Amino acid sequence: MLTSDILTQAVETLRRGGVIALPTETVYGLAANCEDELAVRRVFAIKGRPATHPLIIHIARAEELPSWARQVPEDAWRLAKAFWPGPLTLVLPRTPRATDAVTGGQDTVAIRVPNHPVALAVLDALGGGVAAPSANRFGKVSPTTAEHVRADLGDAVDLILDGGACTVGVESTIVDLSGQEPAVLRPGGLAVEEIERVLGRRVPVRTSATVRVSGSLASHYAPRAGVVLSEPSDVVSRVKTLQAQGQSVGVLGPPSLALPPGVPRYDVPEDPAGAARVLYTRLREADERGHDVLVACLPRAEGLGIAVRDRLARAAAPRPPEG
Repeated sequence: MLTSDILTQAVETLRRGGVIALPTETVYGLAANCEDELAVRRVFAIKGRPATHPLIIHIARAEELPSWARQVPEDAWRLAKAFWPGPLTLVLPRTPRATDAVTGGQDTVAIRVPNHPVALAVLDALGGGVAAPSANRFGKVSPTTAEHVRADLGDAVDLILDGGACTVGVESTIVDLSGQEPAVLRPGGLAVEEIERVLGRRVPVRTSATVRVSGSLASHYAPRAGVVLSEPSDVVSRVKTLQAQGQSVGVLGPPSLALPPGVPRYDVPEDPAGAARVLYTRLREADERGHDVLVACLPRAEGLGIAVRDRLARAAAPRPPEG
């Protein structure tokens, strides 16, 4: 519950250059006043995030867009009217108010209006925007509860606002509107089909576009365990092969999936939206069991299933060396 005292504390913390954990409907964000360069750089330091990897600016309402974007095409207004507040990020040409520290030196800025009462209350009281990447170490599993933030970041954050479990569970869909035609740069909590419905035309997914955006690295959203992707029909054979190699194996999949005796299953609903909602929680639960490998059953490539498949593919990608 957000009391007036906690709201005041959160806003004062942001205004003096502090960093807070902020709940949204997608994941918890590590929020700093995006017009305070030192505070933004602290976000990068806490996460261990490369300074060239841009952040998303969160604002309270669509009417603030022209303050951050120097060109707002009709497509942007149509999408904002249909889906804000909500899990949609728009990439647009930036104004000087969106600084290099936030944009990674690019001429574009990523902006969204989150659909969470706590986040909106903080943004409204602040009277500005916050840069808020996911509140976890860079490249690791995103947090969907305040407890996840505490486990990952501990005392590195000045204040953690507890807004309950995130209702969407994966990051926002990022749509690039800075060029001639719209393109999805990151599948997320808003289905591509819904975007196409509002715009009245096909919108391609271009995850290797020249515009850099959050969550676009090949390896990302990764648990400690290795991740192996599998279609449902191949899960059992994958499990047996890994067990024969002496690996401790868990399975991420629907309750209907029949597994060999003794193999732990981390249940993920068959419907794509349900799968998205619990994905990161299940990855964290599997890590707590200390598996060597997690076999992930891929959902259907439709609706939010596209975003879940994207996150699992990045979790399974070769990981850069640590240290």
